[in-house]
Amino acid sequence: MRALMQSSSGMPRLRLFIGCALALAVLPLALQPLGEAWVRILDTALLYILLALGLNIVVGFAGLLDLGYIAFYAVGAYLFALLASPHLTDNLPALAAMFPHGLHLPLWGAIPLAAVAAGLFGMLLGAPTLKLRGDYLAIVTLGFGEIIRVFMNNLDAPINITNGPKGINSIDPIHFGRVSLGEPWYLPAWLPAGLEGVALPPVTLHYYLFLLIVVGAVVLTQRLHDSRLGRAWVAIREDEIAAKAMGLNTRNLKLLAFGLGAMFGGVSGVLFASFQGFVSPESFSLQESVLVVAMVVLGGLGHIPGVVLGAFLLAALPEVLRQVAGPLQAMTDGRLDAAILRQLLIALAMIGIMLVRPRGLWPSPRHEDQLMPDVADAAKAGEGAR
Repeated sequence: MRALMQSSSGMPRLRLFIGCALALAVLPLALQPLGEAWVRILDTALLYILLALGLNIVVGFAGLLDLGYIAFYAVGAYLFALLASPHLTDNLPALAAMFPHGLHLPLWGAIPLAAVAAGLFGMLLGAPTLKLRGDYLAIVTLGFGEIIRVFMNNLDAPINITNGPKGINSIDPIHFGRVSLGEPWYLPAWLPAGLEGVALPPVTLHYYLFLLIVVGAVVLTQRLHDSRLGRAWVAIREDEIAAKAMGLNTRNLKLLAFGLGAMFGGVSGVLFASFQGFVSPESFSLQESVLVVAMVVLGGLGHIPGVVLGAFLLAALPEVLRQVAGPLQAMTDGRLDAAILRQLLIALAMIGIMLVRPRGLWPSPRHEDQLMPDVADAAKAGEGAR
């Protein structure tokens, strides 16, 4: 009887999973006729979702307010830009002699390297801030993020490493064997009529790669949340003194949260650099850090589906409101700047959402809300078995 109930309860979840998978697979193909710009919005949203999932480990699980998270994004992006572009070999003759064909680090080598480098930077940030909380921790992490951006902006003399504010271009696109995501890919001829020979542009190819990595990140963060490590982070978030009294090593747990969260940022930076083909310090400003924090808070702290929803909405909302800001600017004879008006509309939308849903759009269920229905279902099941 119990096995039958479990199998019947699992069927709706399986159908929902299959439906979501099909919808996500078809979505870029449906938007492609409307223009590649809409598919590019989806690609950007997936990158922000990956960033928000990493920050959720630090802010949502462990309760550590990090306003400099975008620095790890910059570390991953610049690492791939330096190792997959002609910039270093053009500016360092000794390196050019060692690699006459240039540096072309593949994706499978760049992602682990960026994850390790960003994780080390994350623990480097966490080490001096272990005894800080709240606003003081936020100020220190904010300073760390700005330090990384300033370094990237000024490491062009006496040795040109980052090319300063001009940024690094000519970054290699992602390759899988002979398939390059920087070029259109044509569907094979053995597919059904109407699909053979259809061209998939680079933005669509990047969408499927980003979606695969984001799904893996969601599974990984969910497993972390359900593990002993995740429960330890939640204990620190709720009451650090009580967690320490129960024997938890809060120092190492905090460092691990900073390191693991930063690894997500590093991986996202690699994908961003390969997707854009260009990186510059302007892409890693304080505004980007605040935006990622807003995604986590808006969706629901510590709740993975809510974080995904918040990241998607805040990544897509500016582009949707761009269509609204233009007509409003025309109505005022150009007296209102469209960019400023768009930011105002975003702020008003966020304020309205937080007034209506103060715990986020999709918050984590309360402990009592999560337990009581299960107890009632178990009681009903017991009565039915009798």
